[in-house]
Amino acid sequence: MEGQAAARGRILVITPCHNEAEYLPRTIAAMARQERRPTLWLIVDDGSEDRTGEIADEAAARHPEWIRVLHRPRRRERSVGPGVIDAFYAGLEEVGQEGWDYLCKFDGDLDFGPRLFRGLVERMEAEPRLGTFSGKIWEDLDGELRYLRTGDDFSLGMCKFYRTQAFQEIGGFVREVMWDGIDCHRCRMAGWEARSEDREELRLIHLRQMGSSHKSIHLGRRRWGRGQYFMGTHPLYLLAICTYRLCERPWIMGGLNILWGYTWSWLTRKPRYEDPRFRRFLRRWQLRRLGLGFLVPGERDD
Repeated sequence: MEGQAAARGRILVITPCHNEAEYLPRTIAAMARQERRPTLWLIVDDGSEDRTGEIADEAAARHPEWIRVLHRPRRRERSVGPGVIDAFYAGLEEVGQEGWDYLCKFDGDLDFGPRLFRGLVERMEAEPRLGTFSGKIWEDLDGELRYLRTGDDFSLGMCKFYRTQAFQEIGGFVREVMWDGIDCHRCRMAGWEARSEDREELRLIHLRQMGSSHKSIHLGRRRWGRGQYFMGTHPLYLLAICTYRLCERPWIMGGLNILWGYTWSWLTRKPRYEDPRFRRFLRRWQLRRLGLGFLVPGERDD
């Protein structure tokens, strides 16, 4: 029965792409090798200036039964975070949310094995309260694979695989940096689980270093810090993040840039996520993760 249920699941995958011509062919080839292909893969060409749109169109011509392309006009400046989610929603509005058992936001610069989507669905079918799930990321740095350390309590933004019911209950993605952390915490608030696992069939190879796709890795780390401030991260948890990231590329400066992005946002009073209940929930969760539950002022979430 479980295998039959998984076989009936309809999967919608949406891939926002902006200037991914160097990497998209490998993602397309990996998707075509899947034992369990998406019911529909919608590639959103988000105003690319290279051959991304042409590459996507060629793939759709080869596989018209399960690949479609949506072209969006060019923009003056790429908006990382909000721009990616805007492109995702443009795709979702094109096909609608109804009729899909699973929704997946999937990047166009990934390589992966043939059992990825089969493994994602099988895990979802085995655990009914699992709302969002992903494998783990390995980065391809000059031909050398390096494991990207990430928490197990989050599905990764490169491959956000969602049960459609859970996606709808949390209100989808926030159109702001740190959307891929806020959604997992909102899942927990709604009684769903969010998780990623390091299993070979779920391994994702990121074809460039995380956070390096827009101008520089240093700017990407500062953007990460700004996102943590926007989300409402507790200062003690932010310091733990920065310390944890000191010992990975870019050495030392990665953690310091995260700290600077957070501190600058605090000093300049940047906007925060407008949901006080969420921020209270988040900070209690973070303090417990640090073993500082005694600092939590109470157990209520409202």
